[in-house]
Amino acid sequence: MTALIHPTALVDPNAQLDGSVSVGAFSIIGPNVRIGAHTIVGAHCVIDGYTSIGAHNHFYRFCSIGGMPQDKKYAGEPTRLEIGDRNMVREYVTINTGTIQDGGVTRLGSDNWIMAYVHVAHDCQIGSQVILANGVQMGGHVHIGDWAIVGGLAAVHQFGRIGAHSMTGGQSAVHKDIPPYV
Repeated sequence: MTALIHPTALVDPNAQLDGSVSVGAFSIIGPNVRIGAHTIVGAHCVIDGYTSIGAHNHFYRFCSIGGMPQDKKYAGEPTRLEIGDRNMVREYVTINTGTIQDGGVTRLGSDNWIMAYVHVAHDCQIGSQVILANGVQMGGHVHIGDWAIVGGLAAVHQFGRIGAHSMTGGQSAVHKDIPPYV
């Protein structure tokens, strides 16, 4: 089976796409990208860097996935982004790769709902079954536990931790850790 790639999409010949992957119009897939079975990449998405994406994910139009970290210390090291399975990633989401100062990898688990305009910065570790509502912005090195919900337009300060099963209200300025179940 050959991946369904729109004729206007640019997919590097070194990218590894499962034969069931769909790539929309004007999207760009870089050489170090691996995309698993039944994943849909919408129109105008850019997926680059050393990025590994599991199965059954859906990236809506205009996502920027696997871009270099927005960290002044970054000097072009081959850091990574790892994304699990069955994630819904809506319009204009940005997810950056890691930095060598913190393990070199940004991770997004499985079964997450990432709404429009969310920014997941370098070295963030997002669990599974997480909901990030519209406009959530995270600084680097943020950790979010499984089943957490972060309300719309919340901003999470770098190195912050949001515990599993917690709910953070919309428009929150999170500058201290949030324990689990809060």
